[in-house]
Amino acid sequence: MTRRFPLALRGALLLPLALLSAGCALDEGEGFAVLKPSVQAAYTPLPRRDAGDGYQALASDFQLRMDTASLRLGSIDLLASSGGGGATTFDPSSPPPGYSLCHNGHCHSADGELVDYEDIQAELGGGGSTTTTMANLPVEGDLDLLRPAPVGLACQPDCELPRTTLSRGRWSITGVRMTGSVRDNRVPARFAGTRDFRISLAATGADAEPLAVLTGDLDVPSDRENAPGVELGLKLELTPALFDVMDWSNVAAGPDGVLDLDAPGNAAVRTAFLEQLAQVTPVAEVTRGAR
Repeated sequence: MTRRFPLALRGALLLPLALLSAGCALDEGEGFAVLKPSVQAAYTPLPRRDAGDGYQALASDFQLRMDTASLRLGSIDLLASSGGGGATTFDPSSPPPGYSLCHNGHCHSADGELVDYEDIQAELGGGGSTTTTMANLPVEGDLDLLRPAPVGLACQPDCELPRTTLSRGRWSITGVRMTGSVRDNRVPARFAGTRDFRISLAATGADAEPLAVLTGDLDVPSDRENAPGVELGLKLELTPALFDVMDWSNVAAGPDGVLDLDAPGNAAVRTAFLEQLAQVTPVAEVTRGAR
């Protein structure tokens, strides 16, 4: 028996189906999520370390005052991982075959690439774990650490993401500039009075290795279960703890009397500073909404 519906009723039934179909479809070139990224970096004095006159107490009993500070980033990579598992632990002091010279958060691979510790750990975990760069965020200019402000970023190749989950951000630091002064709080003091210092480090050349590579966890699903608009605020906070490992009495002064970390004779102190910098963990603030 054939059932017939009035035209008005048939249209009423078809209209919701059409709307449902349109709601589930993606426009051409439209991803599951669209990123609206920004970056902000800051140097933040800590109240518990206040030593007066703008100085901050360090674990070494030196006291440091920061007068100017800026950071340069080559870019930030947004990564997604899949697969993996296992319990093999990666030890940077004893890298697995195919890797060498592990420092500042990465190792040199046999083909000359820089590979993050986390990526090597994922490989050792087995199970076909892979890490994919979903977006590269170039950062133009220096970030003023004493006057922090969010800077909007563009995405390469696109801010539209396929179905995935961003799991990690990788920051390549290519320049550090700081000036200030230090004094010794020990009795007897390791040096008298205050000493000005200067840090002016830069990775030069198109193929130059970054000064340090930082990584921070992300949890940003790109799917139909979450709102598509993703305001991704990437933030880095440096504190006086960055200088705790440095023995300022071993920093040689330049011709102008300023303690200069970039001077050839200060290689050991410079390395300690960069290793400490590589331990800083960036964070992310995520707000989701409409596209």
